[in-house]
Amino acid sequence: MPETIDIGLWLLGALALAGFVAGFIDAVAGGGGIIALPALLLAGVPASMALGTLKFQATAGSFSAALTFLRQGVVNPRRIRVLLAIVCLASIIGAVTVQSVDPSFLESVVPILLVAIAIYLIFARGAGQAPSKPRLHPLAFNSTIGPALGFYDGFFGPGTGTFWAIAFVLGQGQDLVTATAHTKVVNFLSNVGALVTFILGGKVLWQVGIAMGLGQLLGARLGARLVIRRGVGLVRPFVAIMSLIVTARIIWQNPDSWLHQAIAALWNAAVPI
Repeated sequence: MPETIDIGLWLLGALALAGFVAGFIDAVAGGGGIIALPALLLAGVPASMALGTLKFQATAGSFSAALTFLRQGVVNPRRIRVLLAIVCLASIIGAVTVQSVDPSFLESVVPILLVAIAIYLIFARGAGQAPSKPRLHPLAFNSTIGPALGFYDGFFGPGTGTFWAIAFVLGQGQDLVTATAHTKVVNFLSNVGALVTFILGGKVLWQVGIAMGLGQLLGARLGARLVIRRGVGLVRPFVAIMSLIVTARIIWQNPDSWLHQAIAALWNAAVPI
């Protein structure tokens, strides 16, 4: 599919709506890609173009959410400027690497981590409720978590927002609202880094990306405002639910993974045909 392909206005409108929903979900808890990517594929965008286009509209959404949090004073960008630079560089490296390395080995690891996060949020009721003592010095956090999650976002991506939120809660002692705000700011930089790589590789379908990006801008702004207004009571269940949904999507889409096969075997044993 060439970048100049003509898509009808009704389809662009539907994709913009999908972008709006994805932007809202992403601003609150992350995981908006489970809406946006299937929408792109259903619209007939080839997988090779869908990832770059997805990153374009995700960049618009993360920018909108980040700007809302910054304007409300939830995040001080000067305090995390080193982290932002590291994340941006690491995401570029990840996006370059994924074009030559098969990321399928992560398809069995990431679901386990996301389920663990969901269980943690469900049962650790006080986690992220209020600020606590940081477990990692900023230098240690920037030099370990920063490059790891920045690279992961450029290389694979699913669940990045959830991983960042928990990293800020556990590593930096932030409450979930502040952690969500910081997540959107670092997500924006990692999205920009990966997007540059996809643009240089000609992997962005511009008219679709712009339509979905506009939807993402509006949805992310609404979601960010709702987070500020409703606080931890809104973010906690959203993050837990989205962790499980993203997990289910990864497992479902990879029938060759041992997790998919194990679940299928258990299902067949419990419900014999």
